[in-house]
Amino acid sequence: MIDWLRNIQYDEWRALLDVVLIASVVTVACALPGTFLVLRKMALMSDAISHSVLFGIVIAFVVMTQIGMGDALGSPLLIIGAAAAGLLTVALTELIITTRRLKEDAAIGLVFPFLFSIAVIIISRQFKNVHIDADAVLLGSLEYSALDSMQFFGLTLRPKALYIMSGILALNVILIALFYKELKIVSFDAGLAATLGFSPALVHYGLMTMVSVTCVGAFDAVGSILVVALMIAPPATAYLLTDRLSRMLLLSAAAGLLAAWTGIPLAFFFDFSYAGSIATMSGVIFLHALMMAPDRGLLAQWAVRRAQRFEFPAQMLAVHLFHHEGRPDQEAESSLRHLREHFKFGEDRVRQVVSHALRKGYIQREHDRLRLTNLGRETARSVMIRT
Repeated sequence: MIDWLRNIQYDEWRALLDVVLIASVVTVACALPGTFLVLRKMALMSDAISHSVLFGIVIAFVVMTQIGMGDALGSPLLIIGAAAAGLLTVALTELIITTRRLKEDAAIGLVFPFLFSIAVIIISRQFKNVHIDADAVLLGSLEYSALDSMQFFGLTLRPKALYIMSGILALNVILIALFYKELKIVSFDAGLAATLGFSPALVHYGLMTMVSVTCVGAFDAVGSILVVALMIAPPATAYLLTDRLSRMLLLSAAAGLLAAWTGIPLAFFFDFSYAGSIATMSGVIFLHALMMAPDRGLLAQWAVRRAQRFEFPAQMLAVHLFHHEGRPDQEAESSLRHLREHFKFGEDRVRQVVSHALRKGYIQREHDRLRLTNLGRETARSVMIRT
């Protein structure tokens, strides 16, 4: 392995570093607006916008071709057209929802295939000689993005995607910082936002503009499908780990970076799609959080349910001992043998309940007898008051 690494040329290391930088910026740029999509339960909107950008690109290209513009493919108007298509997707979806005939998921499922299909029809009719690489559309060209350059006031900037996505990331950070309070309130309680004088519709379309621009910028690097994974998986991971929005934003960015920094080495060493590897690692990181998250993870929930299974019997045990404390029958009622008869529990069940009560500090064990602790007496009193 060491010898193989030494044989890698400097240019290959430089290209790999560029790819890592591009992927890092893309994942963070997608994760930040994606956090609000997850909170607002609008994850499908990222899928719709990432597909609809093709419609905007095609329409803008056709218009520029008809008016005789030179380098239409390199024009920034394509980005503007793609972003406009994203907003059109949102507007049409909202229009269908306002009819109250369909819910949001059904409306999204109608709008974006419609726009995407129109784009495909236009391409097939107007540009028959143009070859569209399905892999490039779906998975992007992250491997080759380090080779693309652009001209900016006479300067040659390379890689192009790094500069574009860095600008989009900076824009996202600035907008979230400036409108953090508005985004937070609208995401959790749109009614309260309206009462406080905020415009939920304006904030909503502002967020969707941010999502559209981010999807357009990431389209070339990671493709229309994988941008969905990068916009949803890291925020979904963060959602399992915290209840605070500020921490969720930071954890979303961290999960995206971790996916990029683990996915690219795997793709490099095993020679498969970089973008696909990053998306796969995003899913792996989410599954790990789903299992191991301290409060919302499946293991934590299992532990809580298991503890609750013994908590009620342990409290009833404390109440039973409290009732007989100081009475002549205390010794008999506190024996393990009598408890099996009183609660009609099997020997294993009694042992598990007693072990749980001991761990919680409700009781103390003296040979074959059980004694209440101060905490056990307080627990018994509180249970009797509640009942």
